[in-house]
Amino acid sequence: MTRTSYHHGALRDALLAACLRLIETEGIAAVSLRRVARAAGVSSGAPYHHFADRAALLADLATQGFRLLTDQLSVARATAGSPTAALLALEQSYIRFAREQPGYFRLMFRPELSQPEKHPDTRAAGEAAFGVLAAAVDACVTAGELPPERAEPTALTLWALGHGLASLWLDGQLDKRGTLFGTTAAALIDSVVDGIPGFLGAGTGSPPVRPPE
Repeated sequence: MTRTSYHHGALRDALLAACLRLIETEGIAAVSLRRVARAAGVSSGAPYHHFADRAALLADLATQGFRLLTDQLSVARATAGSPTAALLALEQSYIRFAREQPGYFRLMFRPELSQPEKHPDTRAAGEAAFGVLAAAVDACVTAGELPPERAEPTALTLWALGHGLASLWLDGQLDKRGTLFGTTAAALIDSVVDGIPGFLGAGTGSPPVRPPE
């Protein structure tokens, strides 16, 4: 598109796409409205038709990322065969999202940049993504695979586990560990994720933990 051919909706989408490309190639620090405008092939004033400032642009992009993550997590959960299997599928889906969408992932958890308290849509989108995991953990409680009092700690632990593994992989740390032990980063992640049923006390030959009557 030339700078004169954008219509109103396409301009916003083009600016968001340009911002994402800039993050992926040069990092978040490289983002400015001027740089994004230049990458999108529009005038330096064009972004202000949609975004009040840099933080507003980053917040909208983070919101877009959270919604994409929510969609992928929802599919992973819906296609799993059991409540515990859903937790494993969610961990793998979360890590895969980070690998396939590093620009989104590096931005989405930087509140000092996206300012979610000033952008409620971003906060709501983030809560929706976590809600998929929380609902999957609740399903384990309902199935008798997890006591109710462990639901919230388990959800937070699984989030931390998935986020930590994803971050380590993106930063190249798991590749180093894999080389050291003669394996791959993907294999290391699989071995960790496969241990989740044992952490829950379900599967791997152990009887499921039943909630009190």
